Amino acid sequence: MRITFYVLSLLSLAAIGLLGPSHPGAYYFLIPIVPLIGVGLHDIFIAHQNVLSNYPVIGHLRYIMEFISPEIRQYFLESDKSGRPYTRQQRGLIKARAYGGEAVHPFGSEYDVDESGYNLALHSLAVKTVPEAEARVTIGGPQCSKPYHSSRLNISAMSFGALSSHAVLAMNKGAKLGGFAQDTGEGGLTPYHLKHGADVIWEIGSGYFGCRTRDGRFDDEQFRKKACQDPIKMIEIKLSQGAKPSHGGVLPGPKVNAEIAAIRGVPEGKDCVSPAAHPEFDSPRGLLEFVKRLRELSDGRPVGFKLCLGRRSEFLSICKAMVETGILPDFITVDGAEGGTGAAPVEYSDRLGLVIDEALPYVHNALVGCGLRDKIRLIASGKIVDGFDMAQKIAIGADLCNVARPMMFAVGCIQAQRCHTNTCPTGVATQDMRRARAIKIDARAVNVQRYHAATIRSFLDITGSLGAATPSELGPEYFMQRLPNQEPYSYAEMYPALEEKSLLGDNVPERFARDWALASADRF
Repeated sequence: MRITFYVLSLLSLAAIGLLGPSHPGAYYFLIPIVPLIGVGLHDIFIAHQNVLSNYPVIGHLRYIMEFISPEIRQYFLESDKSGRPYTRQQRGLIKARAYGGEAVHPFGSEYDVDESGYNLALHSLAVKTVPEAEARVTIGGPQCSKPYHSSRLNISAMSFGALSSHAVLAMNKGAKLGGFAQDTGEGGLTPYHLKHGADVIWEIGSGYFGCRTRDGRFDDEQFRKKACQDPIKMIEIKLSQGAKPSHGGVLPGPKVNAEIAAIRGVPEGKDCVSPAAHPEFDSPRGLLEFVKRLRELSDGRPVGFKLCLGRRSEFLSICKAMVETGILPDFITVDGAEGGTGAAPVEYSDRLGLVIDEALPYVHNALVGCGLRDKIRLIASGKIVDGFDMAQKIAIGADLCNVARPMMFAVGCIQAQRCHTNTCPTGVATQDMRRARAIKIDARAVNVQRYHAATIRSFLDITGSLGAATPSELGPEYFMQRLPNQEPYSYAEMYPALEEKSLLGDNVPERFARDWALASADRF
């Protein structure tokens, strides 16, 4: 290809010579040829890509096609079921509900119902009507003086910084319209989370953004002043998140503008990386002391923690610390490894942590085995889209659910997967105000409210169709998954229930025995 480039260049120059320098059209050849010769010489002698060195000029077509290949796959090649991380069908469902349309499907299911991993539910002929009141649940254990009457579905943790101000404002107003809560994410409490008066869950990550000292430690007074505001309904300590467990949050430098730097208390323009572990504690006992500390500073609001389950013995260590200290969180958010993020190392997103359907039954059973489940609410977070997903998560252990990416779709996200680049084409995951202004806050707030309302209605309908009069009657035996041997097994068979306080006696169930023996309230 190099020889071809040289030959074409020489032939073009020869053509000019044959026409003669005085010919009126002779030098028109130079208009396209000279820039291409320059590009070709750059490719041969300077470019770092092997393809360009061997195929000057024409090799750029390869990189152009690579650049637009995600869009080609998404718009022309992917089927309704093949898109990742959310399929075209899932995105279409969310969009239809956000715009108030009918989320119906003609001609029958397109799923391969014989495929390993296929989930199904066992309906009942004794269909129940589930009252609207069952769409809410109270969060707040015996040590909480200001319990929160929460929706069964809330906006999961997404930080201002990862999201644009317009996206946060649209979600906040939507939450206010729909009567549900918005989680701030670890980026801190901002004016955008308070603008429209929605209920807010303030997440405190290891960076303590918005309540930190200059050296990155927790600042009690800053926290107390902000946490006692009326919109703040719950406090969530982030131990880890599904997309990057044991790594800490990452906000790329291009997104850390002056406003974000001031809100978080970090340098402008530099990568904002949360430490992987909390500076304020290093043991299960320390975690629970921190829970108690935040509950007192927040005037008795519900305080809990979020984690992606990894080593089971470490969660059992927290359970042992609860039993030994008597200090209990009001809620635990279980974040599945399939959860989303604005930016994470690919190995962490793809390989670390348990998915929600494995983690949730384990956490639920561990609390039952310690005699604590009735005092602690469980929140499921991880790729929940519709009413079936909500019912299934509640059946296998949750009390309520959080969703993040579906709310992004509701405000205009198209799954371009440029969240980490600051060039989000829809203005949802960027700090470029020229892009963010594309989000019409009032209109998108209605989309958020509609999606939430439609999903809750679907959830209540599914619950009644399974023969349950309330969500609390749902159990793991209602849902089945097809395993590789082609046999469907109920979640009750895959994750057998523990007896109440069975971990506290001498005969610990075999599947918990090893991890229970390794667990210690004094270390993770």
